[in-house]
Amino acid sequence: MRSGLASPGLERGGFDWAAVVVVTGPRRGRGQTVPGPARSRPPCPPPLPALPRPPLPPRPALPLPRPHGLRPASASWDTFLMLWDFKPQPKAFRYVGHKDVVTSVQFSPLGNLVASASRDRTVRLWIPDRKGKSSEFKAHTAPVRSVDFSCDGQFLATASEDKSIKVWNMYRQRFLYSLYRHTHWVCCAKFSADGRLIVSCSEDKTVKIWDTTNKLCINSFTDSEGFANFVSFNPSGTCIASAGSDHTVKLWDIRVNKLLQNYQVHSGGVNCLSFHPSGNYLITASSDGTLKILDLVEGRLIYTLQGHTGPVFAVSFSKGGQQFTSGGADAQILLWKTNFDEMNYKDLLKKNIKRLHFDAPPHLLDIYPRTSHHHERKPDSIEINPKLEVMNLQTSDPLVVDILSSESPNTTGILAANETPPDDSSPHFLNPALAPSSTASSTVSLEKKPEDKGDSPFTTAEGQKSIPLAVTDALEHIMEQLNVLTQTVSILEQRLTLTEDKLKDCLENQQKIFNREQRS
Repeated sequence: MRSGLASPGLERGGFDWAAVVVVTGPRRGRGQTVPGPARSRPPCPPPLPALPRPPLPPRPALPLPRPHGLRPASASWDTFLMLWDFKPQPKAFRYVGHKDVVTSVQFSPLGNLVASASRDRTVRLWIPDRKGKSSEFKAHTAPVRSVDFSCDGQFLATASEDKSIKVWNMYRQRFLYSLYRHTHWVCCAKFSADGRLIVSCSEDKTVKIWDTTNKLCINSFTDSEGFANFVSFNPSGTCIASAGSDHTVKLWDIRVNKLLQNYQVHSGGVNCLSFHPSGNYLITASSDGTLKILDLVEGRLIYTLQGHTGPVFAVSFSKGGQQFTSGGADAQILLWKTNFDEMNYKDLLKKNIKRLHFDAPPHLLDIYPRTSHHHERKPDSIEINPKLEVMNLQTSDPLVVDILSSESPNTTGILAANETPPDDSSPHFLNPALAPSSTASSTVSLEKKPEDKGDSPFTTAEGQKSIPLAVTDALEHIMEQLNVLTQTVSILEQRLTLTEDKLKDCLENQQKIFNREQRS
């Protein structure tokens, strides 16, 4: 996995290879600057130091969401969670635990926990330190596509291909409730800034808004053209943005339930998006291999960022908005520096070029704004390609710290293991009864990965206490029975929901008949 710092330019996927990228603080290094709107045309980003590339075969990179702490993190099809550090020298911490593709990763608001989702149908909660303690729980009956913490860190929302969204209480250590209304795979679920709402998108071509208090779907937006791969609230919680498989980015005002803006600036499916903390800018990642920066105030595309050599599947602003990260199928994670207000338009043109073709209009006739407005065509956007300007800090033999988390039936869970945290304190979460632990022992290797060996340098189970075969078989049988039980409960919940809907219809019809009789 290679990474570098890039600078922006302007132009317009899927889900599979990337999750989210999190930048957790300022980085030293040269970079370019990404400018803002024409009023004081923003700067182009100086590149940050590139992440080291472990000697692994090229695999799609999965970046992480909103940053906390001092390190970015990534996840990938290689089933690993990676935390990156630059001081005193670039190195990577590789966390091993999932048995299949890691599809989503999210830091808790305090940054002392990391949640990861996987196609192995599990969710893991990690303590991001050298011990790498984690707790695993089976959250769904199908691959898990998304995880997201509430703003206070008390709740976790998970979205899955079993067509459901589940909400978990981190402090009370229990599963809370499921949300069923989607009729196809749920791609993403995100909390609003105040935690009162959840927005979700599905391959059934709907975007739904849920009330976390009443546990009801209070609104639904339908798109006949394609489905949304990713959805998110803006920082104020008044609008939602969706990244569509039909190459569009749409912004909805949930106060009046109207489509405000429809951007058709990509030539491929849009896979991910991220709001700048100010709410004035939106960055998108697409299968056309580009990142786009949209000025939401003026309603136009201002930069197209070139840098990836394949589809881009993830992008995320840092908490303060000074940096953002992107990851894609080219196995690269690029770190970008924004500096929106440090350079003007003329300075940028000296180092970069104008686009040679026109951009699509920022909105179409099917938009219903709260007030009448018209977006005039602005000067051509700026296209920036960092490949020739960004120093590649990738090394052929980077320092890789392998952290292997092994499962044990005798483990009392991450709660007990975390009663005396070594570095960071974390809230109690997930009852061990609900979340079988995977942290019996953690082995850390500080040696560099050998170049001439094809075998994985991870610590093997030879040095760990072996588990009797009979115990292993019994545990596997128990897990199979629990899976069957979980599926049964899921079916019962769906039947109960259908029964409640039919009962509600009957009561409404009965009330209508009663009203007619009274009138007559």
